[in-house]
Amino acid sequence: MDAEITIFDKIVSGQIKANIVYQDDQCLAFHDVNPQAPVHILLIPKQRNGLTQLSKAQEHNKEILGHLLFTVTKIVELVDELKKGFRIVINDGENGGQSVWHLHIHIIGGEQLTWPPGSSGSQKK
Repeated sequence: MDAEITIFDKIVSGQIKANIVYQDDQCLAFHDVNPQAPVHILLIPKQRNGLTQLSKAQEHNKEILGHLLFTVTKIVELVDELKKGFRIVINDGENGGQSVWHLHIHIIGGEQLTWPPGSSGSQKK
């Protein structure tokens, strides 16, 4: 799947415009076009390097994974609405709700978030 061009690749290359919040040489953060909360930012690595899903991570991905999580703290400093709290979500695979095969972190906040965050579609008894 890594060879397929995703919408995120097109955002990184500038083919598709995005409302960018933060970027450095390794990652890019931008507002989600379909927000699930008042603040919904996507954080992606600029180069996938095989990282289409978290479950596909390999030893060589450890540095970028750490960089992405640390970058969340920088984004929180830039976005006042996240300073009271936020949630990070990584959807993995079809059943995990992943729709773009380029690892991405959802940074969600700007309101009181509830738990549990989603439904499994089945009722536990």
